Amino acid sequence: MIFQNENSFEVKEKIEKSQIVILPIGAVEAHGPHLPLGTDNFLAERLSERVAKKTGAFVLPTLPYGQVWSLKNFPGSINISNESLINFLFDIGTSLYEQGFKLFVMINGHLGNAVAMKEAARKLYSEYPDLRVLYLFYPGVKQITEEVRDGKSAHSTYFHACEIETSYMLYLAPEYVDMSRAITDIPTIPPSADITPTPWEEFTKTAVLGDAKAATAEKGEKIIEVAIENMIKLIEGAKNGLK
Repeated sequence: MIFQNENSFEVKEKIEKSQIVILPIGAVEAHGPHLPLGTDNFLAERLSERVAKKTGAFVLPTLPYGQVWSLKNFPGSINISNESLINFLFDIGTSLYEQGFKLFVMINGHLGNAVAMKEAARKLYSEYPDLRVLYLFYPGVKQITEEVRDGKSAHSTYFHACEIETSYMLYLAPEYVDMSRAITDIPTIPPSADITPTPWEEFTKTAVLGDAKAATAEKGEKIIEVAIENMIKLIEGAKNGLK
């Protein structure tokens, strides 16, 4: 159910029946020459729509801006602070609670949002302990990712405009991918990048962290379907605990 398509005369009854709402969260940032600036938005939105169909949840309009400090100096990137994102998510959660929702699910398409999402969830828990909040970012896909990956990864945690994320896009939003412009760029990321603020332009000129040429829709499907299955299980588990 697409929340913004509802009307005020009927939505209250539907909220009481569903009690679950999903907020897709993405970002606007550089994703190499073959993927659009809104890659994380497209992924979060399409994941949310698929999960909602299986769980009976509402899907809110996508929150299209995120914390992209590491890539903020690349052309096209738009960065907002963690503080702004935390407050924005808290305010949204407050409104949802006041409207009668009992389970607030944030489906994230951008790793940089993780800190703010967790902190917003903590604030909501402190203020509204009976509102369940989940923050999800491709849960439980580590094993399947390693099984389908052919190319080398630039980082043990990050995946960006590479074989993996490009495969996600080829599966979920292929109309936005230009594989004729896909490149292979596996930069050497210094260990210091994990322990001190490091703008990505210090180790990459492309914002691609791997072999985008190795991406396929089949790889994306295998990983994404595991993520969706795990999201559904987590949501259903949380739903069963609602009062």
